[in-house]
Amino acid sequence: MKKLKEIIGKLKDKASQSKAAIFSKHKTLSLLRATTHDSFTPPKHKHLTTLLSSGDGSRATASTAVELLMDRLQTTHNSAVALKCLIAVHHIIKHGTFILRDQLSVYPYTGGRNYLNLSNFRDKTNHVSWELSSWVRWYAQYIEHLMCTSRILGFFIGETTPLCKPQEERVLAVTNSDLLREMDSLVALMEGTVKRPNTPTSENNKVVVEIMDLVEDDGVVALSEILVRVQEFGEREKLGCLGFGEIVELVCVLKRLEMCRERMMMVMEGIEEKRFWDSVRELKEKVGRMKVYREEGKVYTNATKDRRTESDRFDDRVLSSVGSITFPSSRFF
Repeated sequence: MKKLKEIIGKLKDKASQSKAAIFSKHKTLSLLRATTHDSFTPPKHKHLTTLLSSGDGSRATASTAVELLMDRLQTTHNSAVALKCLIAVHHIIKHGTFILRDQLSVYPYTGGRNYLNLSNFRDKTNHVSWELSSWVRWYAQYIEHLMCTSRILGFFIGETTPLCKPQEERVLAVTNSDLLREMDSLVALMEGTVKRPNTPTSENNKVVVEIMDLVEDDGVVALSEILVRVQEFGEREKLGCLGFGEIVELVCVLKRLEMCRERMMMVMEGIEEKRFWDSVRELKEKVGRMKVYREEGKVYTNATKDRRTESDRFDDRVLSSVGSITFPSSRFF
């Protein structure tokens, strides 16, 4: 029965690709070739590149490509096809042109918070497809978190830009509430990352390996962005710029981050790991030790106030010779 299902899947791929070739539907053909029914082979680079080239044309062309991809994702009942569609979406986020990513970001929300609408996806064809179904549900939710976090930050996490320049200068102009919102979203992304399915038999599946490589790269960027915000909150704590409610919320976010530590350990090695968690621990201890009390409805702290201006802080950071911490791209699961 398993062999029969595999043969049927291959026949469907051949028939769909032949039909697209006959009617000269180039975009459809490249999509079908990138999202076959083969459960063990990830999309080929050349097919993904062809798909991404849709963003080199007009906005209408990019919109059509995204619509075709999303239609295939939401109409398929095959776990391999669904995973490959999600891989294609991930590649658009990382490598797509501005127009292509923009069309992806404005794609209609048809499923509430779970706009990819795959939370109930089940492929009961065989044992492999059943296991891969759990990866479809998790990966779809991860992509949703990634898109949500990218909207909050104002840029796409994992897009092909140098990792050596996180947002140090940008966060200087961000309000405490917005910085907390960004921090919360980044930590939520890491929380979602470490909740990957526990399916040992799928770990050597090349489709799953491809997915985890993409997610790992995002994790490196997300951790760098978290560190930038941890350091900024440390500076604001010195200046006494944090209110009581903001301190409480920050401590909660830092605790959530620490709860992910065990599953995140292998994304960082040696001194980078130690410095990252030391920074998190030091900030948590500083804001936790602050003796906060209320008087006539106002919040005061006995923390030492640093009277330097924001301009002074900016100049100090620009002149500082200490570089940003970058994390090696190594597996963390």
